[in-house]
Amino acid sequence: MKALVLSGGSGTRLRPFSYSMPKQLIPIANKPVLEYVLEDVKALGVTEIGIIVGSWAPQIEEAIGDGSRLGVRVTYIPQDAPLGLAHCVTLAKPFLGDDDFVMYLGDNMLPEGTADIAGEFRAGRPAAQIVVHKVADPRALGVAELDTEGRVTRLVEKPEEPKSDLALIGVYFFTSEIHRAVASISPSARGELEITDAIQWLLDDGAEIKASEYQGYWKDTGRTDDVLECNRYLLGSLRPAVLGECDDASRLIGEVRIEAGARVVRSRIEGPAVVGAGSVVEDSHIGPDTAIGQGCTLRDTRIRDSIVLDGATISGVPGIQGSIIGRNATVGAGAHVDTYHRLVVGDHTRIEVAA
Repeated sequence: MKALVLSGGSGTRLRPFSYSMPKQLIPIANKPVLEYVLEDVKALGVTEIGIIVGSWAPQIEEAIGDGSRLGVRVTYIPQDAPLGLAHCVTLAKPFLGDDDFVMYLGDNMLPEGTADIAGEFRAGRPAAQIVVHKVADPRALGVAELDTEGRVTRLVEKPEEPKSDLALIGVYFFTSEIHRAVASISPSARGELEITDAIQWLLDDGAEIKASEYQGYWKDTGRTDDVLECNRYLLGSLRPAVLGECDDASRLIGEVRIEAGARVVRSRIEGPAVVGAGSVVEDSHIGPDTAIGQGCTLRDTRIRDSIVLDGATISGVPGIQGSIIGRNATVGAGAHVDTYHRLVVGDHTRIEVAA
């Protein structure tokens, strides 16, 4: 089996970050989303991975390389324009050949993994096996309708009036039959080749389509609030350690990880929280659910429930909460403010917080 990971989207819902970096490289608990995806794929026993890339290809290739660091072999497949998930399958056909494959959206988080579902697919080898998850409002997603015995009867992309709460969450297992289906469909009203249309074509042609419900935590990390929620969830399983320096005047409470080369001076850190390699935290209070990236500097600052990306500097700010601070951004205080602020600060930005 091979894998096809889709990382070509523009990420408009994650602006301003997606102006300067691909959404798949947004760090959660100090690791890019795309790395979690590749690790899950590897856990399926799949090491041949094709990654669909768009305009952010150089940054993705720099971060992932040839995959050897993660124990996989990566082939990059360019996509000039986002023309649909099924279009990605067409582009990847020379890489995929006639092999079975798993297709995985590169901004999806399924921390509990899909190994059991992959095992079901390998055992039965239906033409397609879709991964579904119950959601409160499936109107923005593809929806699977099942019969009383759990067989897929119909797929609908973004229905206005869903007849099911089982949403397709961006992981699909296919045999080579999918190539015949993709070649047979036409673009949808929004001008894209929809993978749901291709699977529906297989259904109409009499192919076996199975659905497996994923029971674990799932998050599409396409929006700021989703990124922060996922960060909280993953920090909840953080392995505490002090690999850097923490002076006697500092206090670590709960699950806290201080990476190698980081320094904590006269500060209080309440976990779950992580301070990345080479970062400096001085005279500060870091509250729960906070991930500080590599090479950051925090001085005389109070922050909680936030993500600070690599190289950022925050000084003299008495309260930041529910925020994402971009790479190499600078946030500093003007007049004294004794409250919490919520900030979404893009890369290389300078912010002064005043009364």
